[in-house]
Amino acid sequence: MPESGSLKEKRRITKSLVERLRSRFNVAVAEVDDNDAWKIATLGVVCVSNEAGHANETISKVAAYMEAARGDWHVVDVHTEIIPGL
Repeated sequence: MPESGSLKEKRRITKSLVERLRSRFNVAVAEVDDNDAWKIATLGVVCVSNEAGHANETISKVAAYMEAARGDWHVVDVHTEIIPGL
């Protein structure tokens, strides 16, 4: 978040993005690291589904949205993990 000049500004940007992702994709989103750094945020996005393909597609759409809808942020890295059920 190169435009962020304070933790307050970072929180505003992060909160806005988290709310958009939750409402648009019906996923759980939380800041999972770098809470005290005001230039970077690490978000965790979770999709629960009974089909791995659906979960993977949803997470891929979230990542694509974040890349395309860049506001005050830049996506640096995306890591995806599918955890199969029992």
